[in-house]
Amino acid sequence: MEQKTRTERTIAVIALAALATGCVLVLKPFASAILWAVVLTYSTWPVYQRIRKWLGGRAGWAALAMTSLLVLVVLLPITLVVASLADNAAPMAEALETLLKQGPPEPPDWVAGIPLIGQRLQAYWQSFTHDSAGMMTEFARLFEPMKSWLVSGGLKLGEGVLSMALSIVIGFFLYRDGDAASLALDRALRHISGERAQRLKEVAGNTVRGVVYGVLGTALAQALVAWIGLFIAGVPGSLLWAVLTFFLSIVPVGPPVVWISATVWLATQGSTGWAVFMALWGFFAISGVDNVVKPYLISRGSSLPFILVLLGVLGGVITFGLIGLFIGPTLLAVGYRILQEWIVGEAKVASPIAPAD
Repeated sequence: MEQKTRTERTIAVIALAALATGCVLVLKPFASAILWAVVLTYSTWPVYQRIRKWLGGRAGWAALAMTSLLVLVVLLPITLVVASLADNAAPMAEALETLLKQGPPEPPDWVAGIPLIGQRLQAYWQSFTHDSAGMMTEFARLFEPMKSWLVSGGLKLGEGVLSMALSIVIGFFLYRDGDAASLALDRALRHISGERAQRLKEVAGNTVRGVVYGVLGTALAQALVAWIGLFIAGVPGSLLWAVLTFFLSIVPVGPPVVWISATVWLATQGSTGWAVFMALWGFFAISGVDNVVKPYLISRGSSLPFILVLLGVLGGVITFGLIGLFIGPTLLAVGYRILQEWIVGEAKVASPIAPAD
């Protein structure tokens, strides 16, 4: 009898494992969209609660209003940005073709005065000014990897728009049934880690919220820095380009699209000095903001050491893609808290993160 019971338990465990594996395989193509939906709904939950209160507690109508707001604030601007990039691809290609045919202008005198590399840089520049065939050869060597990068980036942007649209659809159900889902999550975590579950949930939740604020703060900072550089360089529509930088900042290669385009345009207009300025400003100032401001803001929101946030952001993006911005720091924050409690002792470790409102 005991042997029969043990066999039945083994079969039940195997069946549950097979069922869980099947569920994971079915949901795997939508994992990114589901995670984005969780991030969006959790970070905007206070807004949803206020709308639900205004609507007399009707969760369905509040969820519909919230998802409609996300479409207007998140999905529509991203779609317009992607469409704008697609529309401007042909003019940018024509400008590049014109530059190749005419050749770059003569290097300014100050190039030769750059310490260590000035003379060689001037000679290299002049070789292209007087030798269009050599310039074409050099460009052909760089064209294939650049073409692959642009095609890959375009596909990623398209996939991102579709994934975000699906995330908002999933977000409707998360808003509507969020209270029940939160209660079920609490019970599941309590079964796994007991009383520690609530603290770990707070750590994970506040880290996700901190990442959201870090991403938005970084977007604002990059847009401001981009506007300053574009305005100084005399690029037309600098404010519009800055707004474009804000929406593209969530994409790792987004802001460089703006300042590289501005650099190419300045070069085609014969403003070589300003083109060099824009390239340096874009590389060190605009793109540099992402590597400093974002980890700093996230570390303030999650009470995670700055170096762990930096590693979490970079490692998360490398491992999981764009959604790794949230997964990486969250995993490290939870692991860091568990390690603290294990080393110091649960009774001696005060919660480093204030509970979510």
